[in-house]
Amino acid sequence: MKSLIVILAATLAFAGAPFAGAADGKVEIEYLGHAAFKFISVAGKVIVIDPFLTQNPKGTERSKNLDTLGKVDLVLVTHGHGDHLGDGPEIAKRNNVPLYAPAGLSSSLVVLGVLPKELAPGMNKGTAVMPLPGIKLTMTHAEHSSEMTWKNPATGKDEIHVGGEPVGFVIEFENGFKVYHAGDTALFGDMRLIGELYKPDMAMLPIGGQYTMGPQEAALAVRDYLKPKFAVPIHYGTFPFLKGTPEEFEQALAGAPVKVMPMKNGDKASF
Repeated sequence: MKSLIVILAATLAFAGAPFAGAADGKVEIEYLGHAAFKFISVAGKVIVIDPFLTQNPKGTERSKNLDTLGKVDLVLVTHGHGDHLGDGPEIAKRNNVPLYAPAGLSSSLVVLGVLPKELAPGMNKGTAVMPLPGIKLTMTHAEHSSEMTWKNPATGKDEIHVGGEPVGFVIEFENGFKVYHAGDTALFGDMRLIGELYKPDMAMLPIGGQYTMGPQEAALAVRDYLKPKFAVPIHYGTFPFLKGTPEEFEQALAGAPVKVMPMKNGDKASF
């Protein structure tokens, strides 16, 4: 019965019905395009992940304006590619808050002077940390690459630097709601372990193809490995080569006991 109530509440919120967010003991999720999301926790803490905002060619006027984020308490980045690192360092510095990223990427950001050391805490795949009261954060494996392109201010030329290993994140909020953001990844068998160990309520998975899973692989991950209540397709359509579509993802999941939630830039839902 509890699961049914959660699904019904989320469906109503996503469909445009009023939702109260953190004030009613819920987590609010806002899609910011590509792989970027803003979370408002039960206690009102704001987390942004993979904030590719100002340079997103499909971004909206609102999502490209960092001021609209308001106060941010934590920044998460899954890997070093520009369409995920994005505005992460700028948001961290604006708010004087930590940016959690793969350890190698954090080191590069500090050594290159992109972030001060105190805003780039060390973390790697392993046991969970609690960067905010009541919020648990776990890095998971991802099957991808993570080099970082950095423009040397002295030469004006782009350089490639270490970005660490790519990761996903499992975020468990104060009310127990768990989100698995896979970052950029191919399908890998140990997603089954992520499902078994962390039991995410929501999985956010790339479906664009070419550089990540496509709709069929993402559907297999949801249906056979992760088994969440909700699945949100991400990382599609922003660039011409990201050809996978939410419709293909939904078709591939037909009959599976999961609610697929394709979100448009600016859409919100609460759980």
